[in-house]
Amino acid sequence: MFYPVFKFGRQFLLILTLCLLASCGDSQPSKSFVGTDITGADFSKSLALTDHTGTPRTLDDYKGKVIVMFFGFTHCPDVCPTTMLDLKNTMKLLGDKADEVQVLFVTVDPERDTQEVLARFVPSFDSRFIGLRGDAEQTAETVKNFKIYYAKVPGKSENDYSIDHSAGMYAFDKKGKVRLYLGYGQKPEDIASDVQNLL
Repeated sequence: MFYPVFKFGRQFLLILTLCLLASCGDSQPSKSFVGTDITGADFSKSLALTDHTGTPRTLDDYKGKVIVMFFGFTHCPDVCPTTMLDLKNTMKLLGDKADEVQVLFVTVDPERDTQEVLARFVPSFDSRFIGLRGDAEQTAETVKNFKIYYAKVPGKSENDYSIDHSAGMYAFDKKGKVRLYLGYGQKPEDIASDVQNLL
Protein backbone atom coordinates (compact mmCIF):
# COMPACT_ATOMS: atom_id res chain seq x y z
CA MET A 1 0.00 0.00 0.00
CA PHE A 2 2.91 2.36 0.75
CA TYR A 3 5.06 1.28 -2.23
CA PRO A 4 4.20 4.25 -4.53
CA VAL A 5 5.14 6.70 -1.75
CA PHE A 6 8.39 4.83 -1.06
CA LYS A 7 9.22 4.74 -4.79
CA PHE A 8 8.68 8.51 -5.08
CA GLY A 9 10.85 9.01 -1.99
CA ARG A 10 13.74 7.07 -3.57
CA GLN A 11 13.51 9.15 -6.77
CA PHE A 12 13.54 12.36 -4.77
CA LEU A 13 16.57 11.24 -2.77
CA LEU A 14 18.39 10.28 -5.98
CA ILE A 15 17.75 13.73 -7.52
CA LEU A 16 18.79 15.45 -4.29
CA THR A 17 22.02 13.41 -4.12
CA LEU A 18 22.90 14.22 -7.74
CA CYS A 19 22.34 17.93 -7.09
CA LEU A 20 24.57 17.84 -4.01
CA LEU A 21 27.29 15.99 -5.89
CA ALA A 22 27.13 18.53 -8.70
CA SER A 23 27.55 21.41 -6.27
CA CYS A 24 30.43 19.65 -4.50
CA GLY A 25 32.17 19.18 -7.81
CA ASP A 26 32.24 22.90 -8.45
CA SER A 27 35.76 23.91 -7.50
CA GLN A 28 34.99 27.62 -7.97
CA PRO A 29 32.98 28.96 -5.03
CA SER A 30 30.36 31.48 -6.12
CA LYS A 31 31.38 35.02 -5.30
CA SER A 32 29.03 37.39 -3.56
CA PHE A 33 28.67 40.79 -5.21
CA VAL A 34 27.09 43.95 -3.86
CA GLY A 35 26.30 45.12 -7.40
CA THR A 36 23.94 43.28 -9.72
CA ASP A 37 25.52 40.24 -11.35
CA ILE A 38 24.80 40.39 -15.10
CA THR A 39 27.28 37.71 -16.15
CA GLY A 40 26.34 36.36 -19.58
CA ALA A 41 24.54 39.51 -20.71
CA ASP A 42 24.53 39.73 -24.52
CA PHE A 43 25.13 43.48 -24.73
CA SER A 44 28.01 45.81 -23.84
CA LYS A 45 30.32 43.86 -26.13
CA SER A 46 32.16 46.55 -28.03
CA LEU A 47 32.89 50.22 -28.49
CA ALA A 48 35.05 52.29 -30.83
CA LEU A 49 35.77 55.74 -29.40
CA THR A 50 38.69 58.12 -28.95
CA ASP A 51 40.37 58.77 -25.60
CA HIS A 52 41.30 62.14 -24.12
CA THR A 53 44.78 61.92 -25.65
CA GLY A 54 43.37 61.46 -29.16
CA THR A 55 44.06 57.71 -29.34
CA PRO A 56 41.37 55.43 -30.89
CA ARG A 57 40.22 52.86 -28.33
CA THR A 58 38.22 49.62 -28.12
CA LEU A 59 37.45 47.39 -25.15
CA ASP A 60 40.17 45.00 -26.30
CA ASP A 61 42.77 47.64 -25.40
CA TYR A 62 41.98 47.08 -21.73
CA LYS A 63 41.92 43.28 -21.57
CA GLY A 64 43.95 42.08 -18.62
CA LYS A 65 42.39 44.73 -16.38
CA VAL A 66 39.06 45.00 -14.63
CA ILE A 67 37.15 47.81 -16.34
CA VAL A 68 34.70 50.10 -14.57
CA MET A 69 32.76 52.15 -17.13
CA PHE A 70 30.64 55.19 -16.39
CA PHE A 71 28.58 57.29 -18.81
CA GLY A 72 28.27 60.98 -17.99
CA PHE A 73 29.19 64.53 -18.99
CA THR A 74 31.54 67.14 -17.60
CA HIS A 75 28.87 69.84 -17.08
CA CYS A 76 26.93 67.48 -14.82
CA PRO A 77 26.34 69.29 -11.50
CA ASP A 78 26.06 66.34 -9.13
CA VAL A 79 25.84 62.68 -10.23
CA CYS A 80 28.96 62.63 -12.42
CA PRO A 81 31.46 64.37 -10.14
CA THR A 82 30.11 62.42 -7.16
CA THR A 83 30.53 59.11 -8.98
CA MET A 84 34.02 60.04 -10.17
CA LEU A 85 34.97 60.96 -6.61
CA ASP A 86 33.61 57.60 -5.40
CA LEU A 87 35.76 55.86 -8.03
CA LYS A 88 38.80 57.87 -6.96
CA ASN A 89 38.25 56.69 -3.38
CA THR A 90 37.70 53.14 -4.62
CA MET A 91 41.15 53.20 -6.23
CA LYS A 92 42.67 54.36 -2.95
CA LEU A 93 41.03 51.47 -1.13
CA LEU A 94 42.38 48.97 -3.66
CA GLY A 95 45.97 50.05 -3.00
CA ASP A 96 48.47 48.32 -5.31
CA LYS A 97 45.62 46.39 -6.94
CA ALA A 98 44.31 49.65 -8.41
CA ASP A 99 46.88 49.35 -11.19
CA GLU A 100 44.90 46.32 -12.41
CA VAL A 101 41.75 48.45 -12.80
CA GLN A 102 40.82 50.80 -15.63
CA VAL A 103 38.13 53.42 -15.08
CA LEU A 104 36.55 54.68 -18.31
CA PHE A 105 34.41 57.82 -18.43
CA VAL A 106 32.30 57.87 -21.62
CA THR A 107 30.76 61.25 -22.39
CA VAL A 108 27.17 61.51 -23.57
CA ASP A 109 27.80 65.17 -24.43
CA PRO A 110 30.37 65.17 -27.26
CA GLU A 111 29.20 68.63 -28.35
CA ARG A 112 30.74 70.29 -25.28
CA ASP A 113 33.05 67.52 -24.05
CA THR A 114 35.90 67.98 -26.48
CA GLN A 115 39.15 66.06 -26.21
CA GLU A 116 40.69 69.00 -24.34
CA VAL A 117 37.79 69.26 -21.88
CA LEU A 118 37.94 65.53 -21.11
CA ALA A 119 41.73 65.74 -20.72
CA ARG A 120 41.27 68.33 -17.96
CA PHE A 121 38.25 66.77 -16.25
CA VAL A 122 38.79 63.00 -16.17
CA PRO A 123 42.43 62.70 -14.97
CA SER A 124 41.79 65.37 -12.33
CA PHE A 125 40.18 62.62 -10.25
CA ASP A 126 42.91 60.03 -10.90
CA SER A 127 45.68 60.21 -13.50
CA ARG A 128 44.90 56.61 -14.52
CA PHE A 129 41.28 57.40 -15.46
CA ILE A 130 40.53 57.68 -19.18
CA GLY A 131 37.89 59.82 -20.88
CA LEU A 132 36.29 58.53 -24.09
CA ARG A 133 34.30 60.39 -26.71
CA GLY A 134 32.90 60.03 -30.21
CA ASP A 135 30.91 62.14 -32.61
CA ALA A 136 27.12 62.29 -32.29
CA GLU A 137 26.63 59.13 -34.35
CA GLN A 138 29.27 57.13 -32.46
CA THR A 139 27.86 58.29 -29.14
CA ALA A 140 24.33 57.21 -30.11
CA GLU A 141 25.63 53.82 -31.28
CA THR A 142 27.62 53.29 -28.08
CA VAL A 143 24.82 54.16 -25.67
CA LYS A 144 22.48 51.90 -27.64
CA ASN A 145 24.95 49.03 -27.40
CA PHE A 146 25.32 49.54 -23.66
CA LYS A 147 21.60 50.13 -23.06
CA ILE A 148 22.22 53.58 -21.60
CA TYR A 149 19.49 56.21 -21.45
CA TYR A 150 20.32 59.83 -22.20
CA ALA A 151 18.33 62.86 -23.33
CA LYS A 152 19.18 66.53 -23.71
CA VAL A 153 17.20 68.85 -21.43
CA PRO A 154 16.96 72.40 -22.84
CA GLY A 155 18.19 75.29 -20.68
CA LYS A 156 17.98 79.07 -20.85
CA SER A 157 20.23 79.24 -23.91
CA GLU A 158 21.36 76.94 -26.73
CA ASN A 159 24.59 76.00 -24.95
CA ASP A 160 23.11 76.00 -21.46
CA TYR A 161 21.49 72.58 -21.36
CA SER A 162 21.63 69.53 -19.16
CA ILE A 163 21.47 65.83 -19.94
CA ASP A 164 19.40 63.21 -18.18
CA HIS A 165 21.27 59.91 -18.27
CA SER A 166 21.66 56.50 -16.65
CA ALA A 167 23.68 56.89 -13.48
CA GLY A 168 25.01 53.38 -12.92
CA MET A 169 28.28 51.76 -13.98
CA TYR A 170 29.34 48.56 -15.70
CA ALA A 171 32.20 46.38 -14.49
CA PHE A 172 34.04 43.99 -16.82
CA ASP A 173 36.35 41.16 -15.86
CA LYS A 174 39.92 40.83 -17.12
CA LYS A 175 38.73 38.94 -20.20
CA GLY A 176 36.59 41.89 -21.26
CA LYS A 177 33.25 40.29 -20.34
CA VAL A 178 30.61 42.45 -18.69
CA ARG A 179 29.93 41.08 -15.20
CA LEU A 180 28.28 43.68 -12.99
CA TYR A 181 25.94 46.65 -12.96
CA LEU A 182 26.88 48.98 -10.13
CA GLY A 183 24.06 51.28 -9.09
CA TYR A 184 24.45 55.01 -8.42
CA GLY A 185 25.41 55.73 -4.85
CA GLN A 186 27.16 52.42 -4.25
CA LYS A 187 29.81 53.10 -1.61
CA PRO A 188 33.52 53.01 -2.53
CA GLU A 189 33.98 50.17 -0.03
CA ASP A 190 31.38 48.09 -1.86
CA ILE A 191 32.73 48.97 -5.30
CA ALA A 192 36.22 48.01 -4.14
CA SER A 193 34.89 44.70 -2.78
CA ASP A 194 33.18 43.87 -6.09
CA VAL A 195 36.26 44.84 -8.10
CA GLN A 196 38.45 42.75 -5.81
CA ASN A 197 36.21 39.75 -6.50
CA LEU A 198 36.66 40.29 -10.25
CA LEU A 199 40.42 40.57 -9.85
